[in-house]
Amino acid sequence: MWTITIVGVQTRPESQGSLTWQNRDVYAEGAMRLFHGGFGQGPGLCRWVRPLHRERPLLFPQHFPLLSAHNPQRPVMNSDLTRLQPLTDFTRRDFVMTSLAAGFALAVQPVAAETITTDTAGLVAGEVQIPVGDGKIPGYRAHPDKGGPFPTVLVVQEIFGVHEHIRDICRRFAKLGYFAVAPELYARQGDVSKMTDFSKIIAEVVSKVPDKQVMSDLDATVAWAKASGKANTEKLGVTGFCWGGRIVWLYSAHNPNLKAGVAWYGRLVGQADELHPQHPLDIAGDLKAPVLGLYGGADMGIPNDTVEKMQAALKGANKPSEIVLYPDTPHGFHADYRPSYRKDKADEGWKRLQEWFRKNGVS
Repeated sequence: MWTITIVGVQTRPESQGSLTWQNRDVYAEGAMRLFHGGFGQGPGLCRWVRPLHRERPLLFPQHFPLLSAHNPQRPVMNSDLTRLQPLTDFTRRDFVMTSLAAGFALAVQPVAAETITTDTAGLVAGEVQIPVGDGKIPGYRAHPDKGGPFPTVLVVQEIFGVHEHIRDICRRFAKLGYFAVAPELYARQGDVSKMTDFSKIIAEVVSKVPDKQVMSDLDATVAWAKASGKANTEKLGVTGFCWGGRIVWLYSAHNPNLKAGVAWYGRLVGQADELHPQHPLDIAGDLKAPVLGLYGGADMGIPNDTVEKMQAALKGANKPSEIVLYPDTPHGFHADYRPSYRKDKADEGWKRLQEWFRKNGVS
């Protein structure tokens, strides 16, 4: 049995006789456990920590002065700092989110009374940790609790991240017999669930997410799903909404093993930059899987002429993709928790999605 002595920041006010502690990041050899809040106030988010030698202190190398909690007179040595630095090549700053936030994003609250809630009866559903190239990202997956492996659908988030609406969509797919998984693709850049200003969400988080990173994380999610034994990734589809709709087009040009995609009101054109070198219109001729686009004719952020340009590009490239443009329909018409929801168009689009996946080998 080991005991672990923790070294922290000594902040003994003269008016108090006991130590208080700040910033309880605990470093261990090759792994890291992050405690949020005080010890004893509930479980933290963690990666497993290798047991250390009895009474070897765990150090906070970013803070000074450092003293041993077991022996307050013992200063921390430089050799201790060097030896106990984590061996991973990422830090907590690299992964802002290590778990999914509960409920709906603050920016969309209060939610509409007609919000759809799908139960978990007959399902395995919940949060998961997905290994990626530089660590792990949180995600949500749902699939039937019996049978398998199941046809697989990647569900790509809106600008609000993997909040309750996206998780519910995963459960809807699971009720249809799919293995559905939604990775949190903003995990490194920020937690949008606690932000209320749309412009800040885009400027401070969404705009900083590189397309290359997203493609890599989706590939890693497919590999994780396959390794679970419950996902048949030979029957792989992808769908996404808003920000995720754009990603559907890009991923359909990226992954040669994808069977089909369905893009809900995803932006088609834009200014290229280092993080976003291409947009759907630029890669229309490179699609490796057929995409069904579902768009609103009254979408103020996606002008009809850009939809028409994409339709022409697909036709010119002789690609078996289609775009449906619903007249007098706003952006976000599938989002049942928002005022933009249009039940008739959402229901028709959902039926089109299922048929698209069936005829293209996803189900």
